[in-house]
Amino acid sequence: MLKIISIIALLFPAILFAAGASEETDTVQRIVNFIIFAAIIYYLLANKIKAYFAGRTASIQAELDKVQDTLKASEAKVEDAKAQLENAKRLAAEIVAGANLDIDKIKDSVSRNVTQEINYMQKTFNEKLDIELKKAKKEVVAEVLEELLDSKNIDVSNEELASIVLKKVA
Repeated sequence: MLKIISIIALLFPAILFAAGASEETDTVQRIVNFIIFAAIIYYLLANKIKAYFAGRTASIQAELDKVQDTLKASEAKVEDAKAQLENAKRLAAEIVAGANLDIDKIKDSVSRNVTQEINYMQKTFNEKLDIELKKAKKEVVAEVLEELLDSKNIDVSNEELASIVLKKVA
């Protein structure tokens, strides 16, 4: 307030000089009245205006702090989400690797089982083939012997009979 009064006091002589002392107007009185009015208004309202702007500044600062807190909380959530995403990616990679290992194990197991089954089937087939060959040989031998024994007009020696059987069997 003192600043304003001292500025007005410094400007007052300049205003008087500019107005001209010879003229008879009430400009000087009006200026003085206006300055007094402005000083009174300032004196009455200065504390209220300062309090209003101080309160307004405090509320703006509080809003700014609130927004910054929200921003920090959001950034923390983003960081947490990024960490969870990385964790999920790592876990997914581990699951895929484990699944691939399981698939390889299952493939090997199935391959081993199929190979064993094929070997068993081949062995069984070979055994059945041998049995059927022996059975066929017995039938042929029995048939040849029956033919020879039924025909009475053929005199065959044992050596000739063995030779004939060997030829039929072979």
